[in-house]
Amino acid sequence: MPEVPNWQLKRDMAYKYEAKPPKRQIAYVFDTNKCIACQTCTVACKTTWTSGEGQEHMFWNNVESKPFGFYPLAYDVKILEKLARQTWDGEQYAGDTIFEAAPEGEEVLGYTPDPDDWSRPNLGEDEVNAPVDANKNMSVPHDRWMFYLARICNHCSYPACLAACPRNAIYKRPEDGIVLIDQARCRGYQKCVAACPYKKPMFNPNTGRSEKCIACYPLIEKGIAPRCVQTCIGKIRMTGFINPPEKADANNPMDYLVHVQRAALPLMPQLGTLPNVYYIPPIHVDTDYLSQMFGPGVKHAVATYKAQDPKTVGLLSLFGSTDHWVDRFTVENGEAAAYQNGKELVRVPVTEPVVFRVLKDEKLDIIRHSVT
Repeated sequence: MPEVPNWQLKRDMAYKYEAKPPKRQIAYVFDTNKCIACQTCTVACKTTWTSGEGQEHMFWNNVESKPFGFYPLAYDVKILEKLARQTWDGEQYAGDTIFEAAPEGEEVLGYTPDPDDWSRPNLGEDEVNAPVDANKNMSVPHDRWMFYLARICNHCSYPACLAACPRNAIYKRPEDGIVLIDQARCRGYQKCVAACPYKKPMFNPNTGRSEKCIACYPLIEKGIAPRCVQTCIGKIRMTGFINPPEKADANNPMDYLVHVQRAALPLMPQLGTLPNVYYIPPIHVDTDYLSQMFGPGVKHAVATYKAQDPKTVGLLSLFGSTDHWVDRFTVENGEAAAYQNGKELVRVPVTEPVVFRVLKDEKLDIIRHSVT
């Protein structure tokens, strides 16, 4: 099996195919601190792509309440238990990936969910990590916590679904790194469903083929962001194209948050797929739990987010401010601006102006209870 570089693991690893990076790689950053689990993203994706027969169970985008929410049931617990011990030597992963731990005769360590596992997308919603005792006082960091985790296909650099497909029906687009399933080639063997540790390929019993998030590529091709990004009420999402760390551009929003500030981290990087959806971890959650989810960079990411660096604050203020993907940004003179292919998309104030009004309006002789 060829050896390929994986910068998230800080080492080379085994993978079925030689590394062939696309011309550019689509990427996302989600700020978990701002997600309110309104599920607007979920509904937008569902009504756009999976409203047909045989797709009733499909949520290409979903929002889980952690630590007890999963879709499908316990997908992360099951794959982490199968992978067994995962150890990090500093920032270098010292354990096996799902490719290196694959049983004989298989390309990937995985499992196929039971049909019933897909029937509980709201399991564990709003449940905290432990019972709340009577007269409990909250402290910081919280010892009772939960948070929302929005998930889509990670459009991995080393997709497990692609490696496992015996029909070569899954491919990674060279122009943007989006991972797609060729419906004409797919025969419904469901190897992709078993292999993907994030369980984002899903089987359609009506067509007998697997389907998955397509990153709204018809919109990406027009310079527009995917539906889940456009419709996010919490303004937690931004999409663009990410460079490898050695070519990081501090004016590229994906590069800045992932490579420069290291405030955004991949989900379960120890699996080895090199996912391209990155999360700013919640700042109120136990860091041991977060480290299992996002790797050894959690404490740094949380500290960076809390530091309120002006450029970072400016970039985060651009989240949700445009319906387009962004490839460059600037923060100067109290304003943040987003660009695409050299054209300014939007400009917003980093700090919103606040006006205080007196409680009693003497001129109108009224009391104003809302004074801001």
